[in-house]
Amino acid sequence: MQRIAHLLTASTLPVLEARMLLMHVLKKTRVELITQSDYPLSETELATYLDLCQRRERGEPVAYLTGHREFFGLPLKVSADVLIPRPDTELLVELGISHAPPGSNLLDLGTGSGAIAIALARQRPDLQIWATDISAAALSVAKDNALTHACQIEFAESNWFAELPDRQWQTIVSNPPYIERDDPHLEQGDLRFEPIDALTDHADGLTAYRQIIHGATTRLTQGGWLLLEHGYDQAQSVRDLLVSNGFTGVRSWTDIAGIERVSGGTNRI
Repeated sequence: MQRIAHLLTASTLPVLEARMLLMHVLKKTRVELITQSDYPLSETELATYLDLCQRRERGEPVAYLTGHREFFGLPLKVSADVLIPRPDTELLVELGISHAPPGSNLLDLGTGSGAIAIALARQRPDLQIWATDISAAALSVAKDNALTHACQIEFAESNWFAELPDRQWQTIVSNPPYIERDDPHLEQGDLRFEPIDALTDHADGLTAYRQIIHGATTRLTQGGWLLLEHGYDQAQSVRDLLVSNGFTGVRSWTDIAGIERVSGGTNRI
């Protein structure tokens, strides 16, 4: 009979990952794993845990194996239909919190799991938030997360602005696909299992920025902020696109690693 303590010490996975999988299978907290280290797993629990360990050893992301990931202090449902929320994106949320005017409306383009929109809704309940995605499956995940966290968000299936009503927003945020076609990172780590169309534009990595920035000139109110997450080496390219489309006050912000991660500007039209 296998017990928690033995499984944690015998696992070939990093201890943190083995612990997370056990917590998921046994529905126990980290403290309970420690205080109940002699707990004997049933045959079903053991088989489920070992299957997850094997899948993890083959590279499947822990977030997909457990079905959730924490973002901005919120537990979120995730599936293979959405990108796994990452700490880098919390900078975009922080900027949305600080730049959206009180009582205004905000649009999150390409919401995926709904992580950005939901974090903003929880931090800024005064905002009227819209969130879009081209993927119906992704929107289903986002809606479930919004329901879990009691967030009032208007969701819409749309290819950026194409299927949205003819109206304007005072703030627009987005973390679009920005990895270049044939980038070797697409064949490494968790990215191998994430939805490819949410990772890359299958071109130079800037296609989505061209479309969003151009479209935002008529979808943003005058003086409204457009805030865009991008790759570690794309800040200058995104700033150039913003300037060439008439945005003012264009600048970039760095993440906790000191990398320019978000760029934005205000609409002058």
